[in-house]
Amino acid sequence: MGTRGPVPKRSDQRRRANKPTSGEVSKAPAAAVVPVPETAEEWHPVAQRWFDSLAESGQSRFYEPSDWATAYLVAESISRDLNPQFVGVTAGDSSEPIYEVIPLKGASLSAYLKAFGNLLTTEGDRRRASIELQREQSVDADEDASVTALDSYRAQLEA
Repeated sequence: MGTRGPVPKRSDQRRRANKPTSGEVSKAPAAAVVPVPETAEEWHPVAQRWFDSLAESGQSRFYEPSDWATAYLVAESISRDLNPQFVGVTAGDSSEPIYEVIPLKGASLSAYLKAFGNLLTTEGDRRRASIELQREQSVDADEDASVTALDSYRAQLEA
């Protein structure tokens, strides 16, 4: 995964640009095209939303089939934990099962958070793995024109 400890700063926020890298990296060919699995219709809406968000996130371009399989398993487990669960049977001759929504267990939440970290789902996890996602910067035409106009004024003053 990455290093432990505090989340490193983004590369453009570091004071030392000459910080040594963490060592040799072993490289292997990646899968050619990795299809994103479909969400299961019976999943809890929270599990579906989380799984769908992975496909839209920038780090998913690094995912291999095994990463998607891990994410699928985590989403399935989240769905099972959030959906009503068997808690017992009714008394009497009918003995019908009772299903209730029960609170998420702390151990389950801890396991999910660890899995999220392994899948680089948070900014801190990505920074620890030395991955920074950049959003496209939209160019404001008015701002670009004003800079050009200021440059022309500056050139006239210097002449």
